[in-house]
Amino acid sequence: MRFALFILALVAAGPATAGSFRPPAGCETFMTVQSRGCRVSNHYQCSADQKGDQWRADFDQEGMFFLSRIDREAQWVESFDLNPTVRQTLDPNPADAASFTDLLAGRDDFDFRLSKETGEKSHVTGHDALTGKSMTMDGVTLLQTAFDFTEVDAEGNELRRARGNEFVHPEWRLFFAGPSEWHDGNDWLPVNGSPVQFVFPGEPGFESTQPIFECGALMSRAPLHPPVQEASYAR
Repeated sequence: MRFALFILALVAAGPATAGSFRPPAGCETFMTVQSRGCRVSNHYQCSADQKGDQWRADFDQEGMFFLSRIDREAQWVESFDLNPTVRQTLDPNPADAASFTDLLAGRDDFDFRLSKETGEKSHVTGHDALTGKSMTMDGVTLLQTAFDFTEVDAEGNELRRARGNEFVHPEWRLFFAGPSEWHDGNDWLPVNGSPVQFVFPGEPGFESTQPIFECGALMSRAPLHPPVQEASYAR
């Protein structure tokens, strides 16, 4: 209930909340990330959750559009697509659970299923692998990964397919978007939501809800939001 009320409050507030993100009661924001593709994400943790769980709230120029929770292994525990709000959760007993620990050893393969509260179900398979390269962004060193995943519905019809690169921070146990390609059923479409700026408590721009990079008037929601789950679903 607390997250339902939290989502309703933020969606109702829309862009007017710029610079004033506040997580639900009992939760604390620990980092704000400004990314390419006109997106800003606020990362927070809640005392009532399992140890290692982390939340991420994504905003564009029109307000919050996505909310997700991962566990210590960066499994996609639950997420909320907004406008309208639809909750999606990880099904129990995955065939091959996503493992951040395995990824840090070199490679992680995953095979799991997801369910939406609308009754829709899907099956996700793929992998993440370290490339051996690292990059420093805004003073933060991240390890580069290569990923590939496919999501199909209950009948086996392809819903999403993507490949490319992402970045991970071993201590934070977090994935960040990178240059990738999304298949639209006919062609591969490039997208790059790489992080540009990391903002921590006490710094200007912390808990901002207004994205600042690549937010030109010609940018549209359509090509940006389908790939916002840009990562492998192992996040």
